Amino acid sequence: MLDISNAELALMQVIWQRSPCSAAEIVQQLQQQKEWHEKTVKTLLNRLVNKGALAYETQGRAYLYSPLIAKTDYQQQASGNFVQKLFAGRIAPLVASFAHKHELSPTDLAELKQLVARLEQEKYEDES
Repeated sequence: MLDISNAELALMQVIWQRSPCSAAEIVQQLQQQKEWHEKTVKTLLNRLVNKGALAYETQGRAYLYSPLIAKTDYQQQASGNFVQKLFAGRIAPLVASFAHKHELSPTDLAELKQLVARLEQEKYEDES
């Protein structure tokens, strides 16, 4: 599993949206959220390259960064680790905990019902 810090994840979010992009473009995007210094961004970019999360190519004097891991792949890995760490790999306690703390909208409930129905159908088809 790729271990990405919250600060590194902020960079990855920009890169997933705008790839390939330069450090200057990333700084510009992140400064809309809070003040990010170019040196900090470059340090985080180097860490992500060393971790195997990013690749870069040179274009003139600029480095253009691209992700080596898809956003959905990272989300699946991170969410799986989260569920394993906090809920012993079980989804039901996660959903129950979230439902008790936050109000689920009718849309959320409908989507969850559709998901469960689809998963049950897939399981039934696999067993046949």
